[in-house]
Amino acid sequence: MDDVNLRRQEILALARAQGRVNVEGLASRFQVTPQTIRKDLKDLSDQRLLSRVHGGAVIASGVENVNYEARRFIAREQKRAIGVAAAKLIPNNTSLFINIGTTTEEVAHSLLDHEGLLVITNNINVATILYRHPRIEVIIAGGPVRRSDGGVIGGAAVDFIRQFKVDMAVIGASAIDEMGALLDFDYREVRVSQAIIDNSRQVLLVADRLKFERSAPVRIGHISQIDMFVTDELTSMPMAELCRTHGVKVVEARTGAVDGAIDAPAVDPAEADLAEESET
Repeated sequence: MDDVNLRRQEILALARAQGRVNVEGLASRFQVTPQTIRKDLKDLSDQRLLSRVHGGAVIASGVENVNYEARRFIAREQKRAIGVAAAKLIPNNTSLFINIGTTTEEVAHSLLDHEGLLVITNNINVATILYRHPRIEVIIAGGPVRRSDGGVIGGAAVDFIRQFKVDMAVIGASAIDEMGALLDFDYREVRVSQAIIDNSRQVLLVADRLKFERSAPVRIGHISQIDMFVTDELTSMPMAELCRTHGVKVVEARTGAVDGAIDAPAVDPAEADLAEESET
């Protein structure tokens, strides 16, 4: 194997291990110019092995998801800001579902100052974050636990979720297309997410802008089923128009403020409903 192909194999291995690679870091690691790395990333992208993103690349997603631990490092600061912003939209004394995902876990971290919450989740990591809090009651769905990420999936989890009707759902997605489809990789996880949407009075979607650059094969639902969408930046004009058309409240959680704080005012679900009615 020549040096070019060997370097590209190593770049691919790094992307799989870390979730994301960046041009400057790779140039320094391999002692080549950024232009050389950009050509490597372009060729790997042309082979549909990587997907280009600003400043680097991530594993191309079609039928294979990025390792869960590696996903924690993708858009980490953006996810943190999204978690803070989403938590500000959730009032105290609220019942809510939280599904599987690294971004929904960031929401859980930002709920620790809340009180009077009832949290029902199929995410063991979310339960671990919240269960010690004396003013938050946590109920975890039963069923098979997916070893890769601690997600509880399958028919038993779906049946469990259907026993409840909650105020809000906090959901994530692996990908979002420009037609408004919310997508994921595992149909067993998707069935649980669909039950969560169906049994919530309001649905809050949390997803960073890289989700618009990814693809996944299984449909969770459509943006029209969402009431509020928290992202770091809504760069997709078709998605922005869909949100306007369907009355989806969009909150952009910008990074860079002290401790990840952003300007996202708390919203009472009843007030959000009234605002939506006044716009239609």
